[in-house]
Amino acid sequence: MKKNGKLLIVDDNKSVLSSLKLFLKHHFELLDICSNPNQIPGLITKDKYDVVLLDMNFSAGVNSGNEGLYWLREVLKLDASLVVILFTAYGDVNLAVNAMKEGATDFILKPWDNKKLLATLQSGVELHRTRVQVEKLEQQKNYLQKDLNQQFVNIIGESDAIKEVLSTVKKVAATDANILILGENGTGKELIAREIHQLSSRKKNIFLGVDLGALSDNLFESELFGHVKGSFTDAKEDRIGRFQAANKGTIFLDEIGNLSMPMQAKLLSILQNRVVTPIGSNQQDEIDVRLICATNANIQKLISTDRFREDLLYRINTITIELPPLRERDNDVLIIGEYFLKQFAQKYGKKLPVIHPEAKEKLVSYSWPGNIRELRHCMERAIILTDSEVLQSKDFHLEQKDSHVSFGSKPMSLEEGERVIIENSLKRNRGNISQVAKELNVGRQTLYRKIEKYNILH
Repeated sequence: MKKNGKLLIVDDNKSVLSSLKLFLKHHFELLDICSNPNQIPGLITKDKYDVVLLDMNFSAGVNSGNEGLYWLREVLKLDASLVVILFTAYGDVNLAVNAMKEGATDFILKPWDNKKLLATLQSGVELHRTRVQVEKLEQQKNYLQKDLNQQFVNIIGESDAIKEVLSTVKKVAATDANILILGENGTGKELIAREIHQLSSRKKNIFLGVDLGALSDNLFESELFGHVKGSFTDAKEDRIGRFQAANKGTIFLDEIGNLSMPMQAKLLSILQNRVVTPIGSNQQDEIDVRLICATNANIQKLISTDRFREDLLYRINTITIELPPLRERDNDVLIIGEYFLKQFAQKYGKKLPVIHPEAKEKLVSYSWPGNIRELRHCMERAIILTDSEVLQSKDFHLEQKDSHVSFGSKPMSLEEGERVIIENSLKRNRGNISQVAKELNVGRQTLYRKIEKYNILH
């Protein structure tokens, strides 16, 4: 006989508890009994039940049912998805109606019929699991909606460098191999990850991106693996993690080189065992995801300096794809730039300008330290500011910045100086936020605020 469901029975009559346990233990995977209702909060926090069978009266000589209604409310405060079935020896119809209004799922009279009791409890298990599944689907829908609200450009280009990348993408997409994408900031690592997903057998399921560089260690487990209500101060409800939300689909872990060593160990364990355990829960959730990771960091250097686990690298890079920087993609600069010009001309209701040949030379010869992200920003700014049908060199502000040489040689405000210092540090550390924060001796969140304040490309 297959045991299914987790049941908690609360009744002050120990002989009733013994009888129920003897009968029901063969039908449920977990069966706990309790004679003192004050133990309910601790038991529910400890274990994830499907159904609570709750007596209506606990004090001698009292049969109003008010105690049962009180504990019904307390149970549902702890977990609103729980199925609570009330148990009483008094067949009061009004009491039953009040209990249903308060959130009870059903009402069973003593003495009970074994077959009817078992059927009611098993139905309760199915109802609870349906509620949990609906909640998970709702949270998955929210993740998916956030993803759909983001706008991403197509992969554009005709250079040999990008053609080689796309050829590799087509070969690996049909497999479930783990992929590691390497490249400077702004080279389009997430676009490549999405293209792999769209060409894979998982394309009908969710693609979920996670920026690990923006997650503190405190948030890492909750965001990736989920938590149960009450597991920490701000855990006001159960929440699935990104891995559960991406089940059957693809999860993209960006900036994996920024993970601390303790978090790397936890991620490695998840990838090895293919299960996650939400914070505060003892229940493991199996996961089936396609893993794609990305970083702009030099992973081998991180390994040699004991900042990245070599065994984790083996887990995430069955296939490695290296994205070329924009400066190595020949005339793709013009192809992508004209794509952005058209996009922004439509957005701002302007006539599409052409680019003067001298301006084209300027664009192609520029080093593009911010890559495609910087090119996009440049084209948007040109469309906004120009009133001409021909974009000249002066319309593109691309002077190479040697601010680390000229810094302090001319008057500047404190804010201007701060911006230059941050920009130079970002270049030196190839956009690695953790390294920049360490070098400048500021917190990572403070650094993010300043980058946003000064509109620094990184």
